[in-house]
Amino acid sequence: MQAYILDWANLLLRWLHVITAIAWIGSSFYFVWLDNHLVRPQDPALLRQGVAGELWAVHGGGFYNPQKYMVAPATLPQDLHWFYWESYFTWMSGFALFTVLYLCNASTYLIDRNVFDWGPVAAVTAALCFLAVGWVAYDAVCRIAGNGPRAGRKVGLAVAAFVALAAWLACQLFAGRAAFLLVGAMIATIMSGNVLMVIIPGQRKVVEAMRAGEPVDPIHGELGKQRSVHNTYLTLPVLFAMLSNHYAMVYSARHNWLVLAAVMLAGALIRQFFVLRHKGVTNPWYPAGGVALLLAVAAWVAPPGLANQPAPAAAVPFSAADAGLVQQAVARRCVVCHNAQLANKGVRLDTPGQLKAHAQMVYQQAVMQKTMPLNNATGMTEEERALLGRWFAAGAPLPPGGTPGG
Repeated sequence: MQAYILDWANLLLRWLHVITAIAWIGSSFYFVWLDNHLVRPQDPALLRQGVAGELWAVHGGGFYNPQKYMVAPATLPQDLHWFYWESYFTWMSGFALFTVLYLCNASTYLIDRNVFDWGPVAAVTAALCFLAVGWVAYDAVCRIAGNGPRAGRKVGLAVAAFVALAAWLACQLFAGRAAFLLVGAMIATIMSGNVLMVIIPGQRKVVEAMRAGEPVDPIHGELGKQRSVHNTYLTLPVLFAMLSNHYAMVYSARHNWLVLAAVMLAGALIRQFFVLRHKGVTNPWYPAGGVALLLAVAAWVAPPGLANQPAPAAAVPFSAADAGLVQQAVARRCVVCHNAQLANKGVRLDTPGQLKAHAQMVYQQAVMQKTMPLNNATGMTEEERALLGRWFAAGAPLPPGGTPGG
């Protein structure tokens, strides 16, 4: 019953997280696009009112005329629309999901004793520190290097180096899939921290000064813009990190931290293309570099001999004795979690009939995605995975003496 309740919590939290993330990323991308498409108005009346940029758009059967004021308008309305709850709910729902899946099941999901042998309490504490230290280090980089000439480039390089270091450290301490997710959660914490600690407080100070008729300190707008720009470049990398736990070929690679860093860099390059495109600049070298990097990573982590398969798996003879070897391999590697007493996800593999009934799932999880056994805790070999692949291609035959209902 507890596993069933946790599955529902997982589903609903994941649903909420995706919805709020779409809202946050959508509004973030929209305002980046909007800022880069505003033009100086020609109407003298708008210029006198302090309108620095405007545009006309059509959508949903109507016309829109957004205008941006760099100084206080004559009358600042009381009803202002703020954009921050999307960020806060994305982080809170993501942290709740991370807690349910990883922190509450640290021994299973967070720890891989082949990577680093420690207990659940230490691993959970380190994971939480990862999020907090990530924000503190990033914020320090922005405050120290975020001013002066070429500040944007200096901060960008420093943050990229910091993320690469965090990826390396996470992959030395945690299970691969958890490490990738944790780096993504750290970046998401940085992004939400930018909204909570810099952007919104600065905007509130600007609004208070405007309403009080006092001079507005431009530093608030400058810092808010800086952090907002950082967030738009971090979006694609963090999305990859969140999706990566479904694809073992990336997080189980030999140098998985380099895989993570390279794909994140590719995401940032592709995002740079769109940012420049919004400004009217088309530079194909950015997306070309990003795609080339992705192709290089895909080739790098490909299984040996993938391009030179001698024959399809179905063409390889499969004997009754081989079916017996499949049953033995499953008994060694899988039955510990999929038996009559403990049937994780409602799946039993302890009898020939149950194994055949779940052949498709076994093939997908153990052969194609290599996500099972979880963190390969039972040490399934590549030869055993290949055997399972041949077995499935041959129609998942029962071993000698096996019965469909057994």
